Amino acid sequence: MLKSGIDQDALIQQFAQASAKGTAQLRKGVTDATLKALQGRELSLKNIRAVVKSVTQAASAGAAQNTNVDPEGLLNSAVAGLDDALIKAVEANKLALQRFVDQGMSLQQKPLQEALSNLEKFEDTMFAAIKKAAAGADAPMTGPWSQVMEQFQKAGSQSGLQATATVAQLTDQMQTTLRDSRAASLKAVQTLADSYTAMVSGVLLGLSDAFSQGGVAAAPAPAAKSSRAKK
Repeated sequence: MLKSGIDQDALIQQFAQASAKGTAQLRKGVTDATLKALQGRELSLKNIRAVVKSVTQAASAGAAQNTNVDPEGLLNSAVAGLDDALIKAVEANKLALQRFVDQGMSLQQKPLQEALSNLEKFEDTMFAAIKKAAAGADAPMTGPWSQVMEQFQKAGSQSGLQATATVAQLTDQMQTTLRDSRAASLKAVQTLADSYTAMVSGVLLGLSDAFSQGGVAAAPAPAAKSSRAKK
């Protein structure tokens, strides 16, 4: 059955037939299936939630059929595989956001604010989706899911840590870019001010030269006295 871009039947079989030594391969299978589903759609929180839920349901159903491996081990592989896939999703977001930062976008612009906010919610979205899907699992899987999720939340996800680090890095970079832009603007204003001052000084110097030249010029001859004055 294909649900949310996930071939659930194939995943169920992988979990049902997995051996104790095949957990690493199972983890990779979950990662690959999750990434394939996410690559075919917009990388929104809604779609991440749907894909994680679909994978969790398949893992739960398959683990319930496996009588050779501890179910907690199988479910741990499922959660780890989902986490690995979301690490890649975080990296994809980082690369996309980096382009915006390089183009000078600021935190005040709404699309960037929303993108960073969504990135910070990756871990909570994953936890909530797994919990919701696990809550609908058959009774024998309730205990194992509870144990796995308790440990996972206590340790924290790698994708969550990477998302937090990415947001902090990009935020700091944008603030640095903003400071640099402001510094460049102030420098340009100062340069203009200096140029203006130099221009005024040059004009003043020219006026002073003209005044000095006028000062050394021969004074005009006094007017001749009239004949009446002589009398």
